[in-house]
Order: sequence, then C-alpha cells, then structure tokens
Amino acid sequence: MPSSPFVKSPPEIEKMRVAGQLAADVLLMIESHVKPGITTDELNTLCHDFIVNIQKAIPAPLNYRGFPKSICTSINHVVCHGIPSDKKLKDGDIINIDITVIKDGYHGDSSMMFGVGKTSVLAQRLMRVTHECLWKGIEIVKPGTTLGDIGFVIAEHAHKNHFSVVRDFCGHGIGSIFHEEGFQVMHYGEKNTGLVLEPGMTFTIEPMINAGKYGVTVLSDGWTAVTKDRSLSAQWEHTLLCTDQGVEVLTLRKGETSPF
Repeated sequence: MPSSPFVKSPPEIEKMRVAGQLAADVLLMIESHVKPGITTDELNTLCHDFIVNIQKAIPAPLNYRGFPKSICTSINHVVCHGIPSDKKLKDGDIINIDITVIKDGYHGDSSMMFGVGKTSVLAQRLMRVTHECLWKGIEIVKPGTTLGDIGFVIAEHAHKNHFSVVRDFCGHGIGSIFHEEGFQVMHYGEKNTGLVLEPGMTFTIEPMINAGKYGVTVLSDGWTAVTKDRSLSAQWEHTLLCTDQGVEVLTLRKGETSPF
C-alpha cells in the first residue's frame, strides 16, 4: 500500500501522461499565433477549440471556481491568472499562457512564456532565468527530495540573478483533482523541510519570478494577480511524476530540453 494519499496507481499515471501531453500540444499549437495585434480572447478561442474539438478533452480553467475562460493569459506585470480579453498584444510584450487539460478525468497542467515581437534585454533575461528556475527544481526531483529542497534551489537561482520569487502562489499536487489539498509546492524554502517525495506522486512546479519586488496584488476581478511595483513577471510550469529513478516531465513539449 502506498504510504501517502498523493501516490498514484499505474493506471492513474498513464492517464496523467496522456493529459500532460495534450497540454504540451496546446502550447506548441498556439505558439505561432502569439504575435502583435492578436487579442488574448482570440488566443483563448484557438486553445478552447483545439482542446474541445481536436483533443476531445476539457479545458480545466473554464468555470473553475467561476473563472470565465479556458486558458490564463498573463501579460507583462501580470503574475498569473490573467483573464483573456479584447486586449491586443503589442510589440515588446511578454505573455504567459497557462493550459490545463482534463482527459478521462485526469489533469495535465503546463505554462510557458512567449515574447511578442522584439522584447527588451531585461524581459529576455527574466524569461530565461525563470525557465532555469523551473528546471533547477525539476532536476532534483527524486524519492527522498523534500518540497523545501525544491523551493530552496529555485529561490537561490532567482536571487543570484537579482530577481524575486512570488510567495502568494505555488505549485500543487495534481491528478483527478486540479489542486490537491495539502500538497503545496512553494518556490522558496529551506532544505530538508516539508513533504518528502515518493515514487508515484504527481505535482506541478511553476515558479513566478519578478524583475522587481515579490509583492503581489489581486485586482477587483478576483483573479488577475499583478506585481505591486508593476515590474515584469515571468512563469513557466510543468506537471511532474516522481519515479523510482528520479523524475518524468509529463508535460514535456516536443523538442524541449533542460537548459542545463
């Protein structure tokens, strides 16, 4: 018997693999559409139609706790949970697109950053370092690693590059439930603290890294989180499986490799 309620069975893990690859495929599909002049609502429609009509799956964010759209689109100083709208992307923007797909009752959750047109050197560095933060966390996932260990290596890399780590939001256990209660993956922390990983656990790492201070405010819509100092923010996310040997990235995109 598994010692933790968070450990998935082999049939559950197989469903997680399928859902994870669907989420990865949505991000690959939408990439060519992210350019100046398109609205985030148009991006939402493209993703929604692809998930529902092509993948025969369900976009998890739609109506989740009242969220009105099928994806999250977070631009520039928006940290996360940006709601697609008639706002047009413009040259120099950076945008996080966050996709969660439900297939056969199981979730695949992933997000990535896109630069729109020609972006600033700071924006490019923030996106790159945030991607590295994600992979710093991924690469230590194995049985016996603690969630504190993951948070520690992420924050260490962010701070070394003079960026800050958002504290208001975190990664999470995931499976048949979108956000598993009691399985919170903070992106800062102390080594050898928190939940100890076991083979069969599935969860997300999704660091949100700010160019300025880490403070965040949620707007009056109840969803959109922005940096208090209006500095740029970036985020990357993968759904992961802790294996006997180490880690399997369930939402790995075709052609994607570790930056290290």
